[in-house]
Amino acid sequence: MPRALSRMLWTLCALLSVAIAFYAYRYVAPATPAPPGVRANPFFSPFLLLHVTGAATALLVGPVQFLAGLRARRPALHRALGRLYVAGCLVGGLAGLVLSLGSTAGPIATAGFGLLALAWLWTTGQAVHHAIARRIPEHRAWMIRSFSLTFAAVTLRLYLPLAAITGLPMAEAYLAISFLCWVPNLLIAELSLRRSPSPQTAPAGT
Repeated sequence: MPRALSRMLWTLCALLSVAIAFYAYRYVAPATPAPPGVRANPFFSPFLLLHVTGAATALLVGPVQFLAGLRARRPALHRALGRLYVAGCLVGGLAGLVLSLGSTAGPIATAGFGLLALAWLWTTGQAVHHAIARRIPEHRAWMIRSFSLTFAAVTLRLYLPLAAITGLPMAEAYLAISFLCWVPNLLIAELSLRRSPSPQTAPAGT
């Protein structure tokens, strides 16, 4: 991928990630009530708060980790932010898994969001495993997969208004979105990794 295009894509992903992270953080404030459908989830409290806090934090930190200059010049900061990212994924993923089990949209949404949570936890765990083993190319490849699933928070919020604008029945659209928000992300990440000359190739803002 040309470097200019890579920078543009990184910038777009970073801006969307920051915007959605701060949008999600508003649910941490007691003055901002969650939608009725979300509050109807029997596991709403405390798991929504945990999920939002963890996922939004991972979404904020994730794009920074792909900056090659930061990794080269500030490795200690890269590792510290990496631990924060992993903690966000762990908290957000486990809480998301619990919330999926109480989804009021039915078993299809439970399957979609539940599999997302499991895949998110698995890919992040693999990234940590390879980092500890000092297999850096594999670590970076798994981090790309992990962040593609973290980015589901963004694609979810792009699909929902799109479904409303196109006039699709929201109940049916939501079931499809429970898979569409993350499966294409992961497929794109995998295709990108397979087209790259080595696992070290990563989307970077440099």
